[in-house]
Amino acid sequence: MAHADPARLDALFRPRSVAILGASDDATRISGRPVRYLIEGGFKGGIYPVNPNRETVQGLKAYKSLADCPEAPDVAIIAVPLALTEGAVRDCVARGVRGAVIFSAGYAEAGEEGLAIQSRITDIARAGGLRLLGPNCLGIFNPRIGFFGTFTQSLDREMPKPGELGIVSQSGAYGSHIAYLARRRGIGIGYWITTGNEADVDVSEAIEWMAGQDDVKVIMAYVEGVRNGPRFRAALERARANRKPVVMIKVGRSETGAKAASSHTASLAGSDAVYDALFQQTGVYRATTTEEQIDVAYACMRGIFPASNRLGVVTLSGGAGVLICDAAERHGLDVAPMPDDAQRKLKELLPFASVTNPVDTTAQALNDMSLLARNIEVILEEGGYDALIGFFTTVPNTRTLSAPLRKAIMDGCARFSDRLIVMAMIGDPEVVRDYEAAGFLVYEDADRAVVAIAALARFAQAFARPAAPAQVAATGQGSLPKGPVSEPDAKRILSGAGVPFLDERLATDAAAAGAAADAIGYPVVLKIVSAAIEHKTEIGGVMVGVADRAAVEAGFAELLRRAALHRPDAAIDGVLVAPMARGGVEVIAGVARDPVFGPVVMFGLGGVHVEVLRDVCFRLAPFGRDEAMAMISGIRGHALLEGVRGAAPSDVEALADLLVSLSRFAAAHGDDLESIDLNPVLVRPRGEGVVALDALLVTR
Repeated sequence: MAHADPARLDALFRPRSVAILGASDDATRISGRPVRYLIEGGFKGGIYPVNPNRETVQGLKAYKSLADCPEAPDVAIIAVPLALTEGAVRDCVARGVRGAVIFSAGYAEAGEEGLAIQSRITDIARAGGLRLLGPNCLGIFNPRIGFFGTFTQSLDREMPKPGELGIVSQSGAYGSHIAYLARRRGIGIGYWITTGNEADVDVSEAIEWMAGQDDVKVIMAYVEGVRNGPRFRAALERARANRKPVVMIKVGRSETGAKAASSHTASLAGSDAVYDALFQQTGVYRATTTEEQIDVAYACMRGIFPASNRLGVVTLSGGAGVLICDAAERHGLDVAPMPDDAQRKLKELLPFASVTNPVDTTAQALNDMSLLARNIEVILEEGGYDALIGFFTTVPNTRTLSAPLRKAIMDGCARFSDRLIVMAMIGDPEVVRDYEAAGFLVYEDADRAVVAIAALARFAQAFARPAAPAQVAATGQGSLPKGPVSEPDAKRILSGAGVPFLDERLATDAAAAGAAADAIGYPVVLKIVSAAIEHKTEIGGVMVGVADRAAVEAGFAELLRRAALHRPDAAIDGVLVAPMARGGVEVIAGVARDPVFGPVVMFGLGGVHVEVLRDVCFRLAPFGRDEAMAMISGIRGHALLEGVRGAAPSDVEALADLLVSLSRFAAAHGDDLESIDLNPVLVRPRGEGVVALDALLVTR
């Protein structure tokens, strides 16, 4: 699938005229709804219902064919049965239509026969320069111009108000669902698109298009899987570069879910861990529930992303303050205490209040609301917090206290328009709208508020990171060898790419092995060398702690005997003699080729941490040093690298350099590389570097 210029979607999102093929006079039918919605939405361009059996459709002049329309429409809504779609697509190409939306199902998601039909109409469209949306989708809309190329029932009661939210969904029903919930939350929608089977226009291109629009502030997306990983990554990187937060639901974490996604949209779902890695690299927030997705998107619309994770808390309830602190810790926010001077000021204002953080004003503040205003002012002025959450329970909804409370909060926040201020409160819809109009975010549940604040802080960090490196030139050897690669050859190749190894020597006879060991110094490690034997320990092909020359020469003979016994078919190059490396923390690093996204770098602690705990993380290659450091700190056992029980801190800077080198090598050789295993890698104390003790390189 070639990368398409996202500007080519302009006609689909902003058409000047629309034809509806198969238009029905019945506004309740799938083929009648787009006509009704275009009329009710106030679309100012040409609306051309195409129906050879009627003179009018819903009060509009009907046309016998697309060719009879007074102009070539920008967009054609193809609302005809599957059997008629191929002819309809040919008619669109012949008439010079720029974009077409296909509603009907029964294509790639239904099996081989449907896939063949989908392939034919896609070829016809591409040859004629026609952009296809769908098939098996609910269409597209743009409320700003009254364009509603969809049959979703979610518009049946009212049309959405224009706004700055973009919605991209592979699922039509789910896309309609979140659009409806966003409207209920008071979020206006700028653009909405459902991509269905993605015969042509896919979710990546739609996100990339929205990322380039000045009138889009936030992008919500629903994804089951993508076929073109690099294009998806580029789209998310463009959104990050343009400071457009992407709040995504990516389904298919479970095996059952992944199978369901495949049958639903015929998508190729990459490994879920790889998607997580991609989202971390590109700053995407992956929501786990629909409620969370709406909550975070709503918060992003405010446009304030805290520069730090420091959270101030003011509350009327000590219990709620504890609840908020617990939630903050779970979600990575720092409820740091107020400075001592600030605490003294607060104590003077309210002697019985708790003034550390959370600041619990107790019910005293309700007797004199100016005290609450001053508390908030001190917290924001002297606390060093980039976000503040206020817990006020039902007080904003009371008849006697509502107005003075709102005034006190606004007075306290008046000089801090750059801070994120969030209310955890309960109020009638009009009360909530008043607070929102004043610039506050409002949540009934404090935990949901904390989740949203944490998401905004993560977006701020993502926006501040440097741009991802472009594809890199090959490092080390120009091209990889074909066929199996021996350990010495793998180390020679990777050494040229910047991966450090020990001073090791290949011996082809026992005497040479003894001489090599003498030169290296005892004890040594002996390893059988054969490109055909990837896992040497499985045949007893490794000896450690060999203490003298006689043992080395005897070990040489024994390793050859074991190889002949277990792998008589393998060509043996000799025995590798290596020094015994001591001191440091063992980690593993490697590369695997994902079928969707290409080379992915893996990192984790060695031993039980990877074998049992699966404490590893991934990043798509290539990446820079900042991302490598985030990888290192991202594993659960990273504290072992910081030094525990008197151990010196590890040289994580050198480890980061190794991961970057590995990622550059993997990206440069992505077409020829299947996998790399560096296991173990010894991370020595700070300043002493790292060294890879073993290397396995598998080419495609």
